Amino acid sequence: MQQQIDKDLKEAMLAGDKAKAETLRGIKSALLNEAISAGARDSGLSDEQIQKILVRESKKRQEAADLYKQGGAADRAAKELDEKATIDAYLPEQMSEDELAKIVDEEIAKVDGASMQNMGQIIGAVRGRAGGAADGALIARLVKEKL
Repeated sequence: MQQQIDKDLKEAMLAGDKAKAETLRGIKSALLNEAISAGARDSGLSDEQIQKILVRESKKRQEAADLYKQGGAADRAAKELDEKATIDAYLPEQMSEDELAKIVDEEIAKVDGASMQNMGQIIGAVRGRAGGAADGALIARLVKEKL
C-alpha cells in the first residue's frame, strides 16, 4: 500500500495536481510519524497499520469539513471533503448498514444471555469479522440498539 501511495504521489506531481499531491504528502507524513513512533521506520508499516492510519486521517477530514460547514466556510469544507475522497480511495469499500446489522445479529446470537455487559465483547467480535470495512462508531451504535 505504501508503494501505491508513493506511485500516486509521483503521478500527481507530474500531472500538476497540487491538491492531490498535497494530500498524499500529508498521508506520507502521517505514515512516517506512525512508523517512527512504532519503531518500524526501517521495516515499514503493514498494510493493516496503514489502513488504520488512513481511516483516522479520513475521519479527521470529515470532522473538519463538518466544522467548516457549521462555521459557514463552504469552500474549506469542500477542500477537506476532496482530501477525504483521495484518502478513501485507498480504503476498502465500507459495508452497508444492513450487512453490518446482520453480522451484529449473528454475534449477539452467539453470546448466551446477551446484555449491555457483553457489549464490548460483541463489538470486538463484529470488528474482527468486518475488518476495516466498517466504522467503529456504526458498529457500536448497532450493537447498542440491538441490546
